[in-house]
Amino acid sequence: MQWYFVAALLTILTSSQGILTTLSQTNGRYMYDYATIPFLAEVFKLVVSSVLLWRECQVSPSTRMTTEWKSIMGNLKIVTTGILFRLFLRRKLSNLQWMAIILLAIGTTTSQIKGCGEASCDSLFSAPIQGYMLGILSACLSASAGVYTEFLMKKNNDSLYWQNVQLYTFGAIFNMARLVVDDFRGGFENGPWWHRIFDGYSITTWMVVLNLGSTGLLVSWLMKYADNIVKVYSTSMAMLLTMVLSVYLFNFKPTLQLFLGIFICMMSLHMYFAPPNMLVDLPSTTKAAPESLKEVCVGRRTDS
Repeated sequence: MQWYFVAALLTILTSSQGILTTLSQTNGRYMYDYATIPFLAEVFKLVVSSVLLWRECQVSPSTRMTTEWKSIMGNLKIVTTGILFRLFLRRKLSNLQWMAIILLAIGTTTSQIKGCGEASCDSLFSAPIQGYMLGILSACLSASAGVYTEFLMKKNNDSLYWQNVQLYTFGAIFNMARLVVDDFRGGFENGPWWHRIFDGYSITTWMVVLNLGSTGLLVSWLMKYADNIVKVYSTSMAMLLTMVLSVYLFNFKPTLQLFLGIFICMMSLHMYFAPPNMLVDLPSTTKAAPESLKEVCVGRRTDS
């Protein structure tokens, strides 16, 4: 299926996003205005979607154009996505799939928790109750946004590219508003944002912009033609891939928790997408052949 390829590509791009962002720093500092990154990424997505929409309209003029404690709490959105996925989109998940989603949340969390040697185990759950409540709220809002986006993408037969044009137009406007607000707060000390938008940019910075823009386009494709759960698996696997690559790029020291988390997530991936007959050995039932039944009936009549 096409979505397998798109999901794998999304995993790679999402993983490389954090790495490219780190590599774009100079002496641990951003030499450019980081707020320009999402703005340019939205513009990139808008331009690409507009070009694809134009080409689609050339091929099919009748296209409809109608408008219509951080790691634990963060990974909670995996489970809340599944719950909202079931409640609002009416998608039924099997018991094995529910178990796989919970395992995915456990695996990604396990890979990020530090050992007791690095931080006191007593302080692991010592955050104020407000922190946990905000973490749960953040997970629910994130999952709600994803599920509602999928609902909007699938509720009608509008072209994906037309939907993207609408979505990324608003994205570009709001990111531009952020740049304007920053200028007013700074008293235009460095001049208006459009005069310095490319200041400090390097090849790596442009790769960050293109990577972020391409990631957004892939996510919209998955929302339209696959579903939220596929996207959740892609981003979760990307997080683990980033950790593995960081071992070689940034001298990140792998931990036992990382290996356990990867193993659990791979089990979860297999449980969710594998056919049930690959996961459960069903006992084979043997049925008596019809011919043998006829023979028994004939034999009894003869005896009588």
